[in-house]
Amino acid sequence: MGATIKDIARETGLGLATISSYLNGKSVREKNRVKIETAIEKLHFEVNETARGLKTNQTRTIGILIPELNNVFCAEIISEAEDILRQKGYATILCDCRTDTRREEEAIDFLLHRRVDGLMIMPTGEDGRSLEKFLRRKRPVVVLDRKIKDLDADCVLVNNEDAAGKAVERFRSSGHTKIGLITGPQDIYTAAARKRGFQMAMADAGLEVSDSMVVCGDYTIQGGAKAMRKLREEEPEITAALVANYEMTVGAMIEINESGVRIPRDMSIIGFDNLEFAKASAPRLSIITQPTRQIAREAVGLLLLRLSGDRQTPTQTVVLPTDYIEGKSVS
Repeated sequence: MGATIKDIARETGLGLATISSYLNGKSVREKNRVKIETAIEKLHFEVNETARGLKTNQTRTIGILIPELNNVFCAEIISEAEDILRQKGYATILCDCRTDTRREEEAIDFLLHRRVDGLMIMPTGEDGRSLEKFLRRKRPVVVLDRKIKDLDADCVLVNNEDAAGKAVERFRSSGHTKIGLITGPQDIYTAAARKRGFQMAMADAGLEVSDSMVVCGDYTIQGGAKAMRKLREEEPEITAALVANYEMTVGAMIEINESGVRIPRDMSIIGFDNLEFAKASAPRLSIITQPTRQIAREAVGLLLLRLSGDRQTPTQTVVLPTDYIEGKSVS
């Protein structure tokens, strides 16, 4: 028979309440923590998570639902969030819905049936009805990167309009007036916000934006290459372009290199995210970066706030700034 909490109490000389606090992720004195962890290792103690979950109605697990597992932006947020949650005594269940709304709904039902204590989601669509199931059961939801209308849940975003505006301003400071945009599907909150920010910045500068100067891709490398090809074919006078997504930035750069266009002599480019790729590009790519670690920290903080029993504080929308990192791709 395996060791019990009473065995740990006898081994350490500590009370059951102190040991229980430690096992439930609460703070205990440092010297008591060391005693308990030493006893757990010596006695090969294992927590019966199933039994504890039935007793407390908590499973100490968090569901994380994302549109694409191989997306660098998603991966960086997940990595940071998992590290923080693990330190707080929570495990995670990760689901990739492949940017498919049907898969997303199935994943939400799966996580609900697995009785996760809360959910972090980067939604594929704009419909929040599936998430209402979580909220009705008093299980907190934090929405990442995209906002869902009429959903009473905490949300962490970046200032997408300002991000696009920064790129336009940088191009303008170098004398560019014919500026194009490659962004994502317009039913996705971030893509629509970046397009809106681009159009506002161009209008403020008194610059024209025709429909053909904005190309909406599909957030893939292939889509970025196709969008860049379309932009250059339909607007050959464009001298600069913002590619407002990492995967499409990679595709756009592939298309530019294969077509013999010289950066920045023939065209200036500003991409999105992934500093390592920007450094590896020749010339080094200028990019807009999003604070992925801070996004994760804010999201986990909101989730833990709700899990602590705070149901009175109104839901919050946290908007974080982006940054512009200069390379050598703008002339």
